[in-house]
Amino acid sequence: MRKKQILLLKIGVVVWVCVIYAFFLHKPAATSTQKSHDITEQLDKLEEELNKQSQFYSVLLNKLRTMHQQQQNLGDEAVLQDPIVESPLLDGPVLPVLLIACNRDAAVRRSLDLLLKYRPSQERFPIVVSQDCGHRPTREAIESYGEKVTLIQHPDLSDIEVPLKERKFKGYFLIARHYRWALNQMFQKFEHEAVIIVEDDLDIAPDFYEYFSATYPVLQADPTLWCVSAWNDNGKADLVDVKNGTGLLYRTDFFPGLGWMLTKELWEELGPKWPRSYWDDWVRAPEQRSDRACIRPEISRTRTFGKKGVSNGLFYEKHLKQIYLNDAYTSFTKMNLTYLMKDHYDLVFEKQVQASQVVTINDVKGDRLAKGGFYRLIYHTKDNFKKLAKSLGLMDDFKAGVPRTGYKGTITFFYRGLRIFLSPGNNWKGYNPSWS
Repeated sequence: MRKKQILLLKIGVVVWVCVIYAFFLHKPAATSTQKSHDITEQLDKLEEELNKQSQFYSVLLNKLRTMHQQQQNLGDEAVLQDPIVESPLLDGPVLPVLLIACNRDAAVRRSLDLLLKYRPSQERFPIVVSQDCGHRPTREAIESYGEKVTLIQHPDLSDIEVPLKERKFKGYFLIARHYRWALNQMFQKFEHEAVIIVEDDLDIAPDFYEYFSATYPVLQADPTLWCVSAWNDNGKADLVDVKNGTGLLYRTDFFPGLGWMLTKELWEELGPKWPRSYWDDWVRAPEQRSDRACIRPEISRTRTFGKKGVSNGLFYEKHLKQIYLNDAYTSFTKMNLTYLMKDHYDLVFEKQVQASQVVTINDVKGDRLAKGGFYRLIYHTKDNFKKLAKSLGLMDDFKAGVPRTGYKGTITFFYRGLRIFLSPGNNWKGYNPSWS
């Protein structure tokens, strides 16, 4: 376009010169003196006209160059800006976030800052902060966010009766009481159909809301599922596929917590019998779990920074601190996640485990296996499992006989480029609650 404009300008100049030249050729003859004078006069006029034309075309050319540069800049900006598309997260069921808080004002600010930073819609994902303890600085920190969040305060700040031998665990009793009240508020007072629960010591991934929005329909549709968690207990960077695993999701028999979603239906089941303390271990008991599973990611969408708290940093330095937080946005809502439904998932999962090459711990740690392959380590006893888990950096404890991230007794993880199933033998009869 620019070349054509310059060419037209050049043609215009040439035409003008030709017109002036033709004028001289057709002018009537005159005497030599007069001719000399006329020629000088005409040359002066010609020079004057050419100067005027030169100035005119110079100004015009500069204007055209400016317009061209502006068009280029607009084009560059259009390339740099994200395309304007309607996000699927702007429409859909309301999934409120319930943040449980007490007396850590700095932690609350850190958590809320990320929850608000990544929240795509206030209408779809309202944030409710439930505060216990009556800690004024924490309350003021929450109130500083104005209408962006809703603050509710636990009205019962009375002391709680704790058995003498459990007095040092009093915090767990207070937390269980607070959870029960807060969840009753969410489901009974505010009448929500589902709730995403986080505590005040969690960082979240950029696709935190995307993850829960996409998995909610699966949770609703499959009665063998009872929660969705953003957490992988074995989610250290050297135990997950950081490069290619951002979209991988699994079923697990172990309740992970640490950023999880439950439905109103489940709360109507659990709420009336909610325990006085240790609610998370209570949830993991067979009587509550009832052979149901949760959805969990390969790469965690939450990470705890709560070294200080009721648990006094239990497992923090050795495990929790090292959990890798996903940083690559995954559009789960554009995926077909029906593969997580039990009938389909179990069929594929069992085939994968059985088809995997059986290897030894020495094979795995000795770098003898082809990268990208599927391999199986078999354990037969509790001690055997714990020895293998420790050797690989996995969490080795059990809750109600279920190992962390376990599904049908099998731990799925990624180690030095190998997909590994740490699984029981083929004669496995189910979880043994005594393995705790």
